Amino acid sequence: MATNFGHPSTKASRLRSKLTTKSQTTLPSGVRKALQVAPGDELEYVIEGDHAVIRKAVQDDADDPVLGAFLNLLAADMTENADRVRGIPRELLARIRSFAGGSRVDHDEPITGPVAL
Repeated sequence: MATNFGHPSTKASRLRSKLTTKSQTTLPSGVRKALQVAPGDELEYVIEGDHAVIRKAVQDDADDPVLGAFLNLLAADMTENADRVRGIPRELLARIRSFAGGSRVDHDEPITGPVAL
């Protein structure tokens, strides 16, 4: 039985695997082929309610060497100068919130469409 899983142009298949006593599993051949993964590749698990989506992991910002170096520098500076780390002043936070107009943002929601930086 084929199931669509919310992708109208994609034919989906149900494949199964068992968990070992160590909570490990072998990806079925069909999954490996669909994701184009090989030994050593990383997978990403996205939890959506009561199910999970498995996909081939892509490089994210944390893997960016420049961003990583900057974050390491920032962490070291915050550690060395912990006495200088301050919260955002209430007045500034109120001003920022006034610009947002009460909008709620889901920081985990994927960005769709073109993005200009």
